[in-house]
Amino acid sequence: MIETVLSPYFIAALFFLVAFTYSSVGLGGGSSYTALMAILGFHTLAIPMISLTLNLFVTSIGSYNFIRNKHAKLSLIAPFFLSSIPMAYLGGAIKLPKELFYWVLLVSLIFVAMRIYVWEKTTIQLNISQAGKIIISLIAGSVLGLVAGIVGIGGGIYLVPLIIILGLGTEKEAAACGAIFIWLNSLSGLIARLQYNSIDLSNYVPLIIAVLIGGALGSFLGSTQYSPKTMQKVLGAAVVVAIFFLTKKTFMS
Repeated sequence: MIETVLSPYFIAALFFLVAFTYSSVGLGGGSSYTALMAILGFHTLAIPMISLTLNLFVTSIGSYNFIRNKHAKLSLIAPFFLSSIPMAYLGGAIKLPKELFYWVLLVSLIFVAMRIYVWEKTTIQLNISQAGKIIISLIAGSVLGLVAGIVGIGGGIYLVPLIIILGLGTEKEAAACGAIFIWLNSLSGLIARLQYNSIDLSNYVPLIIAVLIGGALGSFLGSTQYSPKTMQKVLGAAVVVAIFFLTKKTFMS
C-alpha cells in the first residue's frame, strides 16, 4: 500500500511530468520514480517493482516512437543488450537494505545532474578498434543491467550520457538506444521481481495510467520536435529538486 497522505491524483500528476520529461530524451524515468517514492514514503520492497513496471510502460511507447523515426541503431544497441539482460535478472532477485538503497539512488541522480550541468559538452574520442568498443559496451551493459534489476532503475539514465560522452552515437541514437535498453532490462528485472520479490500492483493503477499518457506525449515530441538539449535542461531541474529532497530523506532515515 502507498504510505503517504498526499492525494493519489497529485502523485499521479507528478509521475506524469516525470514520464513526459524523461521519455522525451529516451529515458523511462525510473530514477525519479524511485526517488519520488522514497521521498513520499513508499515501502522499499515495493519501489523497485513499481519503477520497473512504469519504466516498461513508458519505454514501450518511447521505443516505438524512436524506432519509427529511424533513430535506433542495432550495431550500437546489441552489445549492451547481450550483457545487461542476464545481469538485470540477477539484480532483480536481490533486495538491498533501505540505507544502501537510498544511497545508490542519490549517487545515480548526482551523476545525471553532473552530466547535464558540468559535463554537458564532454566527449571522448575513442581511438580503438570496433572490437574494443564492443568490449566497453559489454562491460558497461553488465554493470548497468545489474543496477537496473537491484534498484528498479532501467539503466538508461547511465547509458544515454555514456554513449554521448564516449562518442558512440548521436543524441537521437543515444535516446533510442536508451529507450530500448530500459525496456529490455526493465522486463528482465521485473520477471525476477515477480519470482522473488513480488507485490500487488493493483493499488498503483493511477500511476501506470499517468506515465502511459506522459510517456506517449513526451516520446512523440522528443523524437519529432523537441531539442534533446532543451529537454535535458528541464530534466536537470527536476533531478536537482529530487537530489535535495532525497538527501534530506537519506540523512534523516
